[in-house]
Amino acid sequence: MSNQAKTYLKFGGATAVILLLLGYLAYTGVQDSKSYYVTIKELHQMGDGAYAKRLRVAGNVQPGSIKRTGTHVQFVLVEQDQTLHVDYTGTEAPPDTFKDDSQALADGRFDRDGVFHAKQLQAKCASKYAPQQPGTPANGMQSSEPAKSVTQVQPGAASGISN
Repeated sequence: MSNQAKTYLKFGGATAVILLLLGYLAYTGVQDSKSYYVTIKELHQMGDGAYAKRLRVAGNVQPGSIKRTGTHVQFVLVEQDQTLHVDYTGTEAPPDTFKDDSQALADGRFDRDGVFHAKQLQAKCASKYAPQQPGTPANGMQSSEPAKSVTQVQPGAASGISN
């Protein structure tokens, strides 16, 4: 085998190793970031499959169940007649909208002790996203100005354009 063939073989082998390594890193990165959304009822019905996957579970925070210690929070999610104890140990404090009766989404893993161990937590206040009440402005603030009447104009009606 000539020196040129040996050189091509070395570069080809090195290229193959690099491509395989990049493929492996891409695959494991996708697996680590992938999470399945399930309801609390579905979570309880998953059996042993629930312990091996990263999951996202949503529900309403049970009133009086929030116990805070710095960024560590324990609470209970409720969905219909199902409950789920959640232990959040993320690096950031829970959002300001996280409170009793708020909707919360916990991202983490379910453990054999029956507790969902969340690493990420999202919350929204139900009243903030409620439908707009008739007579209130879009920003939700009450206006002190009297309502102005709006007159609809048909196209071409007041512009002096004739057909």
